[in-house]
Amino acid sequence: MKKPLWSPSEGQIAQTNLYRLLHKIEQEQHCSLPGMPALWEWSVKNPQAFWNSVWDFCGVIAETKGERITNGEKRFECHHYFPEARLNFAENLLRRQDGRLALVFWGEDKVQKTYTYKELFDAVARVAHALKELKVVPGDRVAGYVANVPETIIAALATISIGAIWSSCSPDFGAAGAIDRFGQVAPKVLFAVDGYYYKGKAFDNTNKITEVVNGLPSVEKLVIIPYIEAGLPRGIGKRVTDFATFSGKGPVPPLEFKKFPFNHPIYILFTSGTTGVPKCIVHGAGGTLLQHLKEHQLHCNITPNDRVFYFTTCSWMMWNWFTSVLASEATLLLYDGSPLHPRPDILFDYADAWDMTFFGTSAKYLDMISKMEIRPAKTHRLMTLRTVGVTGSPLSPETATSVYKNIKKDVHLNVFSGGTDIVSCFMIGNPISPVFSSEMQGRGLGMKVEFFNSRGKPVATGEQGDLVCTQTFPSQPIGFWGDASGERYHKAYFESFPNVWCHGDWGEVTKNHGVVISGRADTVLNPGGVRIGTAEIYEQVCTVKEVLESVAVGQQWNNDERVLLFVALAEGVTLTEELVDRIKRVIRTNATPRHVPSLILQVPAIPHTKNGKITEIAVKCMIHGKEIKNKESLEDASVLEYFKDLPQLTQ
Repeated sequence: MKKPLWSPSEGQIAQTNLYRLLHKIEQEQHCSLPGMPALWEWSVKNPQAFWNSVWDFCGVIAETKGERITNGEKRFECHHYFPEARLNFAENLLRRQDGRLALVFWGEDKVQKTYTYKELFDAVARVAHALKELKVVPGDRVAGYVANVPETIIAALATISIGAIWSSCSPDFGAAGAIDRFGQVAPKVLFAVDGYYYKGKAFDNTNKITEVVNGLPSVEKLVIIPYIEAGLPRGIGKRVTDFATFSGKGPVPPLEFKKFPFNHPIYILFTSGTTGVPKCIVHGAGGTLLQHLKEHQLHCNITPNDRVFYFTTCSWMMWNWFTSVLASEATLLLYDGSPLHPRPDILFDYADAWDMTFFGTSAKYLDMISKMEIRPAKTHRLMTLRTVGVTGSPLSPETATSVYKNIKKDVHLNVFSGGTDIVSCFMIGNPISPVFSSEMQGRGLGMKVEFFNSRGKPVATGEQGDLVCTQTFPSQPIGFWGDASGERYHKAYFESFPNVWCHGDWGEVTKNHGVVISGRADTVLNPGGVRIGTAEIYEQVCTVKEVLESVAVGQQWNNDERVLLFVALAEGVTLTEELVDRIKRVIRTNATPRHVPSLILQVPAIPHTKNGKITEIAVKCMIHGKEIKNKESLEDASVLEYFKDLPQLTQ
């Protein structure tokens, strides 16, 4: 067995929430659970007992839990948890009302703010009151064209507290992209930042906001959050006001938490695909809360003493996941802007300044700072840092190793994977098991994740297949907005295998009980009929120092598929025959000959979604001359032009 990168000590294990719950279950259920694999096995064999234990252990605030744990429906999409429960999601996140720090905010080096839990509670109360004055009622939609600022959390919690539904996208979206999203859900109120900072530059959003509001006839009130002090947008008339005026002055109005069913909708999230108009995925209060409490307190060991940071935008489900940390009474450390400005190690400055305990980021960021030779272990204290959380794309072994070499030796590297679809994780780490370089630590508790072959049968350990979940879970979506019959929802997840959730990822379970995700199933390469995950190629290419980033796609060729690899190289480096041969040799030696690309081509940049994920589907569409309908989801759509009409692809 290979050597782990990190293993927790007995003392560290004994201090975790997960360890306490494990022993509580052993005592109550009269069973023996020697470690995380055994606990996971118990949780999926006894899902009702497990989710009931999570509810009690994490202290869900509710008017009633009810006697039944599920509604007993056999169809996956109709099976729901806690059908008799009544609760308020926002009440659970605002359970503290004291002087403990709730929010810290850095907008690059331009803006800094803090809120105590009392200040946060009062701010939410004011905005909730103002929304009620506008006759916003349960089920109405409120949208945010917003940055990751404290006012966004305030507006979202105020919306949810009165039973309305919150939906957001980041301000770097063009007007058309925002209208594509919000136009489907018809918000009554729109919150928007007047602009945002990126790499030290202020971007005025007021003209875009005017265009968005004029494209959304449902909007009755526009509330501007003054971030760059650009003023109010013109051409909207009396419908526009600023956040302070909207919130009001004088005594703080009472904040009443009306109780709603477990599946009452609180969020509409948008998919970030590039093949059509974004799908609107509706998530419920109880499932979102219960799943996030489980992941935060058990898998990430977050406690009220923690200060938790996650680099995210308001277009990514990680913003929703991150916001829920308030239910564990910890402090949120918010950041907006470039993670490399005004200094490439500014996020580690933030970690030292505010005693960060949990540093959350993307695999792309960690790979980037490793190649930039940023060494926080030598330049920063990081005394309190206990966990590095990573998601967004598969993490290469080299980048995982660099965390321990360049950031901190004794830290829990917690790599997880899930998605907008479930607003949570299928795979996630845990603080009581070893960390191995090329895999996630395991499957989430209560999540019966397996990998199926094309015949719908589980593959053996170490073999690859489609990621499926064969058992229901609380945070499965309520459905898609506007899909009354449920037909689109069923087609998205349950068409591939009867009554089984098919997630669209391609991967395997390892001998260490870990999980490896090799890529999206719809971008899996298939040369000669052998399926290959793109992550297996990236894992090798990233070891070639001249390569900054790469994207691998399959091209239809001579009644088969050939593998193409596009590389973005370091400044001043040209793709020579020697470098091509070296890249191929690394792939052949460390993977298999089938992984070796037929062609390797240099491009100036690799396209990403706004969430930082490499978009293989968009590249594949470009090289096959297919239309890309949702370019607004891309960080820079112009990058795709590099892949258009390449003469090498016809040879």
